[in-house]
Amino acid sequence: MDLGIKGKIALITGSDSGIGKATAKQLLSEGATVILTDRKEDNLNETMEELKSLGTVYGKTADITDVDSLKDLHDYTKETVGEIDILVQNAGTSGAQGMFHDIDDAGWVETIEVDLLGPVRITREFLPDLRNGGWGRVVYLASENAVQPYQDELPYDAAKAGVLSFAKGLSRSYAKEGLLINVVSPAFIETPMTDEMMEKRAKKMDVSFDEAVESFLDEERPHLELKRRGQVDEVAAVISFLCSDRASFVNGANYRVDGGSVATIN
Repeated sequence: MDLGIKGKIALITGSDSGIGKATAKQLLSEGATVILTDRKEDNLNETMEELKSLGTVYGKTADITDVDSLKDLHDYTKETVGEIDILVQNAGTSGAQGMFHDIDDAGWVETIEVDLLGPVRITREFLPDLRNGGWGRVVYLASENAVQPYQDELPYDAAKAGVLSFAKGLSRSYAKEGLLINVVSPAFIETPMTDEMMEKRAKKMDVSFDEAVESFLDEERPHLELKRRGQVDEVAAVISFLCSDRASFVNGANYRVDGGSVATIN
C-alpha cells in the first residue's frame, strides 16, 4: 500500500530498538526521510548502520526530558534535513513498579518526567515545524495501562492515561491546519523492555524465560486472547498508517494493538 509519505521527514524517538526501530524501517520503505533519536550513541549508530540501505536516515542522541537536549535535536534536524512533517513519540520507560505504598515521590516523578512530560516537551519543541506545512502527523505511544491500570504499575498507568488525554485535547487544536494527532496503545510486545520484565520474572520464579512468559499471560494478561507477545512489526504497521495520507480522516483516536488484552470496549 502506498502511504503517500514519500519525501516526508519523520522524527522517531526511542528508535534504536524495538517498536521505534521497526517503525523507522517501515517509513523508510515508504520513501520517508527518517531521523532516529535515542539516548545511547553506540546503539543509535548501530541502528543507523543497519537501516541506511533502506533509505535516507540520520541520527542524533537526545533526552526527551531535557529541554536543552531537545533544542539541540531540533537545531540538528533543521540544519540537516529541514522541518519535520511527522513525529513518532515512542521513547518511554516502565518506571517505578511495586505496590503503591512502596513507591516514593522520586519513583513517581521519574516516571512522569519521561512518560508524560517527555511527550509534552518534544511536541512543544517541534510544533512550529508540524504546523508550518499544512500537513503533519503526530503519533504517541501509550499502552493498554492507560485504560486498564495494573496495581503494581501505577505511575506508568497514570502517565500513559495522561498521554491519552493530552493527545485528545491537542488533536482539537491544530486539525484545521492539517496536523492530525493520534495514539497507539500496545500490550505486551516483544521488545527489550518486556524481555527485561520476563527475565526478572523468570529469576524470581526460578523458571525458564518461556515459562515466565506463559505464566505472565495466564496470570496477568488473561484477556490477551492470542496468548503470545505481540511483534514490533505489528505495532509499527499501525503507527505507519497513522503517519500516512491514508489516515487523513483519523484524528484524536487511540488504536489498541493489544491482542485483546484490554477487557472493555472503551
